[in-house]
Amino acid sequence: MVTHSTPAFDADVVLIGGGIMSATLGAMLAQERPDWRILLLERADALATESSGPWNNAGTGHTGFCELNYMPDPADAAKPLSMVEQFGRTRAWWDGLVADGRLDGGFLHPTPHLDVVFGERDMAYLRQRYETLRAHPEFAAMEYTENPETIRQWAPLVMEGRGSESMWGRMAATRHPGGTDVDFGALTRGLTAIVTEAGGEVRFGHEVTGLRRTLAGWTVRGKGPEGRFAIRTRRVFVGAGGKALRLLQSARLPEVRGYAVLPVGAAFLRCSDPEVARRLDGKVYGQAEIGAPPMSVPHLDRRYVDGADHLLFGPYATFSTKLLKRGRLTDFFTTLRPGNLHVVAAAALQNLGLVRYLIAQLAASRRAKFAQLQRFYPAADPAQWELIPAGQRAQLVTPDPRRVGVLQQGTELVTGADGTIAGLLGASPGASTAVPIMQDLLARWGVTARVEPQPNSEIQPVAH
Repeated sequence: MVTHSTPAFDADVVLIGGGIMSATLGAMLAQERPDWRILLLERADALATESSGPWNNAGTGHTGFCELNYMPDPADAAKPLSMVEQFGRTRAWWDGLVADGRLDGGFLHPTPHLDVVFGERDMAYLRQRYETLRAHPEFAAMEYTENPETIRQWAPLVMEGRGSESMWGRMAATRHPGGTDVDFGALTRGLTAIVTEAGGEVRFGHEVTGLRRTLAGWTVRGKGPEGRFAIRTRRVFVGAGGKALRLLQSARLPEVRGYAVLPVGAAFLRCSDPEVARRLDGKVYGQAEIGAPPMSVPHLDRRYVDGADHLLFGPYATFSTKLLKRGRLTDFFTTLRPGNLHVVAAAALQNLGLVRYLIAQLAASRRAKFAQLQRFYPAADPAQWELIPAGQRAQLVTPDPRRVGVLQQGTELVTGADGTIAGLLGASPGASTAVPIMQDLLARWGVTARVEPQPNSEIQPVAH
């Protein structure tokens, strides 16, 4: 008689990458499947060292309140409505964890979201956008003004040193009081603590280099502090940011055939003078310049990080062939395959405006960069601001039967045919949509992640 032994697994699920996506998935599993063995592998010596780190993003809870690039047609509210619904689910889940005492709510701060635009063309756009959005309950609290004194009340710092209308031209603004500033680094650490408290494990200094399918699951290979390792697991989630595509390619996943990524870097101007920072109660978004790509929308952000107030302005484009801030210059080239070279080339040719914008940004002097800030804060003192590198992104490029290659502006969850492997590709606004994305993945695993709206907390800041 022949007996068949059950394969031994080291984990029920391996999470690759210590950012907000793996932390969200891990915390959901700790809630819904406490019997699962969860193992998180992170190549760095800490969590949230890449895009989830507080200085590698602007901390905006992406609700669609102020992101003008989500609504190029001011009569079409589809994308903002989708964003506010997704962030609402994410917020409801966070709020539930805070209410249960499992998560410290200090990662989130009430921060109004504003738009400020200049000139008749952009004023007309903002006015129509406001009229379209305010018809929906989620945006009913939004206000609109063309009165400089009202703008001064909403954002005094924006009007400091502005002078007469003849110098700067006419302005308009919108304000939604229900916005937030989110420290995704603190949130990542809080969610990961839920995983470890439930018996999960986090291993730092473990860099995954390859994934191999087995008869019953996956083998995760890599190198750690004690040498090379091989971990057997039933399921894998690749939340490795810029390295995600390369790992999914190593798994020979048909679903990513033809997929590619392009490196996108950014820098911000930061002011850490608390007296200056406290004069802006909000996040102020503007309109991208004519011909500039949507991702270049300028914004001046009040940030609250590690117990201190700061201001952040940007983004300014940078260039590197790295796909992670702590990556290697060879990162981009390791993702190229005969099957995606034409996809990358087609996307680049269709986005020459982006290429020109990048070249102009790289050539811009510090004085030119500072002049962009002064459009939003005319009285800014250069001595109080420093230019800091922000996160490195991997912008997703997908094959297309008509256009060959399409540069995507968001994120995409890629799942293998049998559902045992998945990975997240692309960039912003992934963090704000983490819960809906992970709910979709868990459904593939036969797990229902419950998200219950909390009383009096829908899209409202957590009290702390």
